[in-house]
This record gives sequence, C-alpha cells and structure tokens, in this order.
Amino acid sequence: MTAALTPFHLAFPVHDLDAARRFYGGVLGCAEGRSSPDWIDFDLFGHQIVAHLCPGASGAASVSKVDGAGVPVPHFGVVLPMPAWEQLAERVRAAGVKFGVEPHVRFKGQVGEQATMFFLDPSGNALEFKAFHDLGQLFAK
Repeated sequence: MTAALTPFHLAFPVHDLDAARRFYGGVLGCAEGRSSPDWIDFDLFGHQIVAHLCPGASGAASVSKVDGAGVPVPHFGVVLPMPAWEQLAERVRAAGVKFGVEPHVRFKGQVGEQATMFFLDPSGNALEFKAFHDLGQLFAK
C-alpha cells in the first residue's frame, strides 16, 4: 500500500443528474464541483467521481459471491476509517436507502476482516464502502 495515496478519478453513467445530485450531494454528503448539463463532479471522500448523463447505460451487470453474500459487479466505493464508515452507514440508513448487503463485518476472525456495506444509487450503480480495524489488512493474503 502506498503511504500517501493520491485521489482517483471515476466517471460513471447515471440516468438522471438531479437524482444523482440529491443522492451523492444530499445522502452521501459529497461536495459538488464543476458541472454541465451533461455531467457533475463530486468529491467522494477526497476522490473525484463524475456522474455522466447516459440514460439506459447505468446499473449493476451481475452478482459475485463473497463470503456468502451476493455482491454486485461492477461496483465502486471507498475504504474509510471505521468511525466514518459507521457514520455513513447510519446516514444512508436514515435516508431510507435500501442496502443490497447490510452493513456487517465479513471474513470475521480471518485475514482481511473488514466492515462492508453495499447499496445502489438512483441509477442502479452499485457502491461498496469498507473499513478495517487494521488498515494493514487491506492487501493481506
């Protein structure tokens, strides 16, 4: 793992920019950057994500089993400190967002133990947020 990570950039399709603005800005608390009638930049925990208006092109394609749970593929998200992960889980729950995979700890007692949760944005794009008590486990084998 790199000691000082640099922000990543991810562009993804949405079917409704106003719904994306309400979800990423309102529910997740992402600050909005630049925008146009066709896209919006958001600050997702220090990373640049860009919602591009592409009706009909968004949503999860399939599901893969991980520690007994079906996780949507593709998906994206951020590894957070545990307190921030817990706060986000409560914020998402309070907003009435349905979890695809409820917040829980997977690989309990094993290498790579992590807290995780999955949910969809209004366009059906899957997001996963993780946290580790020991960040050194992120890439542990």
